[in-house]
Amino acid sequence: MPTIRTTYLGDLRTENTHLQSGTRLITDAPCDNRGRGESFSPTDLLATSLGNCIMTIMGIRAMDNGFDLTGTTIDITKIMAENPRRVAEVVVEFHFPKRNYTDEQKQIIESVTQTSPVPLSLHPDLKQTILLNW
Repeated sequence: MPTIRTTYLGDLRTENTHLQSGTRLITDAPCDNRGRGESFSPTDLLATSLGNCIMTIMGIRAMDNGFDLTGTTIDITKIMAENPRRVAEVVVEFHFPKRNYTDEQKQIIESVTQTSPVPLSLHPDLKQTILLNW
């Protein structure tokens, strides 16, 4: 069974429906690639997926080990390259709430940055820069 149904709306825009929940997401081509830039672009979603996947696994590991990461924010920067046009680098910068995380808790969190499903699924030529601010 499919996970997502995508409909092309024209003008370089798609509507994507998560079939299990019914949640909808619009994508739009970026302004520098003939789009309007009025929503996430497909490459924005790739970068977002990287940060969100790592955060989800961090959250699971924190729950399993009895501590909380609620309030953590992530700044995600997508860096494009040309010839061919592609995402060359994604910088994912985590900002953890000011709590007294132990060295062991920090190590648990740091250990998932490269072992989550999305980081492992991306081509090795895509540079993944992960920064952790405690």
